[in-house]
Amino acid sequence: MKRARHKKYTEKELMKLLDVDVATLRRFKQIQNETIAEAKLMRGRRNKKIKILGVSGSARGKLDMAQEESNSEELLMICLAHCERLGAEPELIKLRDYRIEHCRACYSTTNTQCHFYCTCYPKGEPQGDDMTNILYDKVLEADAIIFATPVNNFNMSTLTKAFVDRCISLDGSLKPANPQVPKDKGLNIKHMKFIELTADNSVPGSGMLRRFLGKVAGIIATGHEEGASVAISSLFMTLNHYGMVFPPFSNMYAMSSICDPTYKDKKIVLTECYREEAVFLAENVMAATESLRDVACTKWKYDYSAN
Repeated sequence: MKRARHKKYTEKELMKLLDVDVATLRRFKQIQNETIAEAKLMRGRRNKKIKILGVSGSARGKLDMAQEESNSEELLMICLAHCERLGAEPELIKLRDYRIEHCRACYSTTNTQCHFYCTCYPKGEPQGDDMTNILYDKVLEADAIIFATPVNNFNMSTLTKAFVDRCISLDGSLKPANPQVPKDKGLNIKHMKFIELTADNSVPGSGMLRRFLGKVAGIIATGHEEGASVAISSLFMTLNHYGMVFPPFSNMYAMSSICDPTYKDKKIVLTECYREEAVFLAENVMAATESLRDVACTKWKYDYSAN
């Protein structure tokens, strides 16, 4: 059964329903048209070589306090190296090398929806951070993203969580209705109401746009004891709701044991068994990405009018 479309409203009807003037309504429509154009670009984007982004959420480095390389990052590098052997163009980003400010969760109050790019840390402005200025664009260009995190206190690392939280700006977000005053709550509520009234689920970009759509995901977690399943499950649910695709066997965890001292962890979690798992993960992520090359990301369905 076909889903009923929203009623088509005239400009006069929309101005009355939203209590806005002609200029404001046309700004709403301008953003909608620009987002439809962006969705078309997303649908047609195809890199010559598959681009795999490896996101390392470890704070550990040999030249830092830990004086030892990250276990999760080493497995990620093995995974990315195999992706490259399979023909991909991999890139490793170490989140510890970037300045990522915390998400202020303003979308639930001030904005009523997240803005893209994030208006809490505006791109190119003094208050902007590396997430807005650098990392969002790397995510947009990637065909697949493999996340690697150590288990910290039974969950993903702080760096990983900060990155994923800030990725909300890529998920169901639009340009601000007023770039000069992006946190105008009253105007933003009207903008969201405009989307609820006019979004057409048969027209990608006519409402909220999820920029992770169709990107393939993989997850690597390492730790000394319990927590890998919590870290992976939390990442899976968030990333899947962002619109990412998870092929079979696209996550792995390499764990040590509380029966062994922590200084023995590296030898345990970097054994041939886990190295092979990282290679299998690479194979599965690449297979899924290859199979989706000719599938428009906008074929994945969600309610465009919902925030």
